[in-house]
Amino acid sequence: MAYVVERKTLSFSERLYIPQIFAGMKVTWKHLFAPNVTLEYPEQRPPIPTGYRGVPTLVKDPNGREKCVSCQLCEFVCPPKAIRITPGEIPADQPDRAHVEKGPKAFDIDMLRCIYCGLCQEVCPEEAIFLQNQFSMSGYTREEMVNNKERLYELGGTLPDQHFKWDKKKDAAEHGNAH
Repeated sequence: MAYVVERKTLSFSERLYIPQIFAGMKVTWKHLFAPNVTLEYPEQRPPIPTGYRGVPTLVKDPNGREKCVSCQLCEFVCPPKAIRITPGEIPADQPDRAHVEKGPKAFDIDMLRCIYCGLCQEVCPEEAIFLQNQFSMSGYTREEMVNNKERLYELGGTLPDQHFKWDKKKDAAEHGNAH
């Protein structure tokens, strides 16, 4: 036999929903005079927390040289395989890059595949790829969402280099040849 739950009959005021209406109006009035929390995006942007992983970009050293040496570690470590690098030769007319064997002829990151994990930044031995604070990426086609080498350098720009690695190698090579 089924168990029947007895329900309490509603009073006259409960049937009119007067207490519920006043409770709803109380919430409405409370929020009506509260300060506005809406941001006028994109002029106003929310604060970005420290450690935020945004769009991966390529950066240049303070002298404007490419830091990427096409080692392809970021391509190999990328879980969704969003990075594609085509290694190329360094032109002989760049003596300041004589110690570099190769550079990227093409460097593409498919932002529709990227999961913003940050492994590419962690594995890069040259500190050439960084995750920027940009969080708003949009496009009308799939092709617009693939960042090529020029776009990656445009987004990344130049970051201060803590090590001046290339200058030290260049100086060491010059001093080694002088002796």
